[in-house]
Amino acid sequence: MQISKNSAVEFHYTLSEAGEQLETSIGSEPLSYIHGLEGMLPGLEKALEGKAAGDTLSVTLAPSESYGERVDDLIQRIPLKHLQGDTKVWKPGMTAMVSSNQGRHQVTIVKVGRFNADCDLNHPFAGKTLTFDVQVLSVREATSEELSHGHVHSEGGCGHNH
Repeated sequence: MQISKNSAVEFHYTLSEAGEQLETSIGSEPLSYIHGLEGMLPGLEKALEGKAAGDTLSVTLAPSESYGERVDDLIQRIPLKHLQGDTKVWKPGMTAMVSSNQGRHQVTIVKVGRFNADCDLNHPFAGKTLTFDVQVLSVREATSEELSHGHVHSEGGCGHNH
């Protein structure tokens, strides 16, 4: 089956910039998404269109096709209690997740105070030309429940209630 609108797709990826690896899913859980629901970077989704399980591809995306250009001075003071991550002690350079009314966002900590942190709201990969090396693992039709939820469910459901 080829990847098309409403396909549930599972893949491994390695992300690099100028030959330097930034992150990879190999050795951990693969990434999954539903094609055509805008849950994936537009440039990557376009490159995956028509591919099938077992296919591999390499696609290089300009910032406009991935995380956008960096915006200078996009700094916001955020209360420490709103920063989510695997640490109790925040330091400059660390990344954290923040939930807002626009969803969850990854931020980079610039300066830490007693109760607040100044955070760079640019995505850490903003302004970078990124190369994705992708191995498609599986392609199938998304179920009606997955389509209504907007994401792929693992074995045993999605683990949250709607």
